[in-house]
Amino acid sequence: MIRTKPRRAGPGTPRRPGRNALGAVGGLLAAFAGLAVAQLAAAAVRPEAAPLTAVGGAVVDATPAAVKEWAIRRFGTDDKLVLTLGNGALLAAVAIAAGLLAVRRPAAGTALAAAFGVLSAAAALSRPEAAWQDALPSLAGGFAAAGALYLLVRAIPPPRPRPSGTGPPGAMDRRGFGRLALATLALSAGAGYAGRRLGAFGDAGATASRAGFVLPPPTVPAPPVPAGAELRIPGTTPFITPNRAFYRVDTALVVPRVDADTWRLRVHGDGVSKPLALGLRELLARPLVEHDATLTCVSNEVGGPYAGNARWLGVRLADLLREAGVRPPSQGGPADQLVARSVDGMTIGTPVEAVMDGREALLAVGMNGEPLPFAHGFPVRMIVPGLYGYVSACKWLRELRLTTFAAYDAYWVRRSWAQQAPVKTQSRIDTPRPFAEVAAGRVAVAGVAWALHRGIARVEVRVDAGPWREARLGAADGDDTWRQWVWLWEAAPGGHTLQVRATDRTGAVQTGERAGTLPDGATGRHTVTVRVRG
Repeated sequence: MIRTKPRRAGPGTPRRPGRNALGAVGGLLAAFAGLAVAQLAAAAVRPEAAPLTAVGGAVVDATPAAVKEWAIRRFGTDDKLVLTLGNGALLAAVAIAAGLLAVRRPAAGTALAAAFGVLSAAAALSRPEAAWQDALPSLAGGFAAAGALYLLVRAIPPPRPRPSGTGPPGAMDRRGFGRLALATLALSAGAGYAGRRLGAFGDAGATASRAGFVLPPPTVPAPPVPAGAELRIPGTTPFITPNRAFYRVDTALVVPRVDADTWRLRVHGDGVSKPLALGLRELLARPLVEHDATLTCVSNEVGGPYAGNARWLGVRLADLLREAGVRPPSQGGPADQLVARSVDGMTIGTPVEAVMDGREALLAVGMNGEPLPFAHGFPVRMIVPGLYGYVSACKWLRELRLTTFAAYDAYWVRRSWAQQAPVKTQSRIDTPRPFAEVAAGRVAVAGVAWALHRGIARVEVRVDAGPWREARLGAADGDDTWRQWVWLWEAAPGGHTLQVRATDRTGAVQTGERAGTLPDGATGRHTVTVRVRG
């Protein structure tokens, strides 16, 4: 018998994909099928139970504080998108590995696909507020991926030609694989679309409740913003931050969408003689206060963007606590910490004394004249002027529990942040920007400064480590908001360094000592280098 070597494909002959390539494609298609099925199942449970969200949340919880800070500095408010993309890339790598393994050992490859679903289910169960149902989407997705991979791998052509009479070697298998791949893709896309539509339908009640929510008029309206508060210097931050531009730093990969009609708040714990359970209607039956306040994140570096100023509308938190029988520690109350819990399980601990010392701590329902946006805590969030957000500004609020700092560490405290964190005095140069090039002559150096709940008394600027020059301040809108400032500089040609510092109303001058954000906020003076054209 004369044996002939298989004819090699010439330069113009299209190469058929090898078994490994088909296995990789099968792995990716199986992963897509698993995600689509999980999305459909999550629509029946809750959005946070979807695998990528659950795994992403578990990663956030396990990430060291220093790494979180690096991510916020590097990616800003896009950090959640970067995390989601990273998790997607990891899933794709595991899917390709499972497909390659399944080509040679089908049972092992499909087991790897199922194992990823089991691990995702474990991540979902590790999240705050998790219930056993949260594991179901990941489990359903994992087993759907395993089943899809098994079927796809069976359609991959064998490594050797079949006996004569069974048709061209591998031809029917390749066509079968293609048909099965297209069917898998179509069914997965349909399941994913159905999951998104059902999820959107589930959110429809929350969306409708916000659209139909009309803010009641304030019982205690805020005075108009002073005319001189807005200096109107080009390049500076507006005095009132629009809602769409207000910073957002939190751990929620999926923004909770809470139905105002079913929202409830529970107040209980140490020293509570009359526990409260309120719906939104009952909460709004109390007097509403309007107050201007600046919020800032403890992750904000010197000169950073994570600060914003808004007009808030809400119920005085101190009045609500007194209604529940709470006394502050200075009056003999047993609790020194108020733990706020959000619908996604986030816990934030606030000093009871700060909430009840006379400042306008609010359970806010309105922001700049409209209901809170979903991203900023609709229907109810906390606002406590003078404290960093991680110890005061719980969004999507559902529970207030009175306890002690000795008995309980809230979410961020367990991750090495300080228990109590009053906002430090800061000032920022908004214009000119770092490394800007400006024309010689008079240049407006301007920005904002804040010393929340103490107020700004003075802002000074210096050039090239020279003498400090006092800037002109915008009108003050109370001690709980930032102030704009401007200094007119006669700029000479060359490279120059600008630096700013603020003094609060107690007489304390902003320190020049540089410190990072961990554990209780950054310190130092904002410095900008510019070039002046001759």
